[in-house]
Amino acid sequence: MNEHSRIAANETELLGAWKVKQDRVVADPNCERIEWLTSNHLLQLGADSSGWDELYRDPDDGRLWELTWPQSEMHGGGPPRLVLLSTDAARAKYGAVVDT
Repeated sequence: MNEHSRIAANETELLGAWKVKQDRVVADPNCERIEWLTSNHLLQLGADSSGWDELYRDPDDGRLWELTWPQSEMHGGGPPRLVLLSTDAARAKYGAVVDT
């Protein structure tokens, strides 16, 4: 992954998926991109009370992003989802960490 993996201004959601290849479950490119973004680019601000959902800020534009695993019935919560959050929605769920 590289600079081209950063989040474009028109993107509001990145949704990963798992695919079966040769009897193995593998992450799709969106999963890999989300992993790269949360490990190398986005700034982690905090987690919700469950400890599962995490809030990030994009240092390029200040937008807030929430990392979740919406397919909770799957092992490990399933593939990741990174979605743009408004400041108000982030503040309601994550509290004062939004303002840091």
